[in-house]
Amino acid sequence: MIDINRLKKELNKYINEFDINDPQIEMKIRHTYRVSSLSKQLATHLRLSDEDVDLAEAIGLLHDIGRFEQIRTYHTFIDKDSIDHGELGNYILFEKGLINKMIEDRSYDNIIKEAIANHNKPFIKNGLSEREKLHSKIIRDSDKTDILYLSTLKESFSTMFGGKEFIDEKISDEVYHDFVNNCSIDYQHIASKADVVLCHLAYIFDYNFKEMVDFIDKMGYVDDLYNNIRFNDQKTENRFTSSYDLVKIYMKNKKRCS
Repeated sequence: MIDINRLKKELNKYINEFDINDPQIEMKIRHTYRVSSLSKQLATHLRLSDEDVDLAEAIGLLHDIGRFEQIRTYHTFIDKDSIDHGELGNYILFEKGLINKMIEDRSYDNIIKEAIANHNKPFIKNGLSEREKLHSKIIRDSDKTDILYLSTLKESFSTMFGGKEFIDEKISDEVYHDFVNNCSIDYQHIASKADVVLCHLAYIFDYNFKEMVDFIDKMGYVDDLYNNIRFNDQKTENRFTSSYDLVKIYMKNKKRCS
């Protein structure tokens, strides 16, 4: 079993090496603990074993550990403009050995490593064990849920998307095409902050558990995200509205895009 209290203690020691007064760092600390709580709740709802509930909570605590060094070094959350924060997290944990201070039992390493590596990718890679796949799905849904929540908060909006300057951003042709035709977005096509928001809307198509989609719908995250944002460029505004409408239809029908 995993000693969650020990993990939290060692995680807090690591986080305190960074500037916790930095708004981006502060946001990621809060995000980390909310995602961990969501993962634990989802694993419990799925009636997993106590061991897997603890493991889901632990992965939630560790999934974004690479973000702190990413922010300190590159001052951005955008992997395309800096470094893959999932891979950086695994380097810090498993190559530099931080995991040894946090979790005594090494039998969980592969599951944790694969869940972190796959949490921020467009798709979960093939070839995983059933348990690795399960925990990758749990962390992906929990992470996306909290990102959508953060997108609804006025105080987080400026930190995530750049504040007032954001209204002059435009949704690129490539990203809009990905959204409408593929119900997913190639991260390499992202060219603006408006594209990042469309990525957040596209998260809905990638959810693994109906329970989490129902939760998002109940909380009104998609509606709040849409209502938070207006664009000066009319073409972008129309694209944003069309994308929102597509997501709402999907959530209502609970069907996968073909």
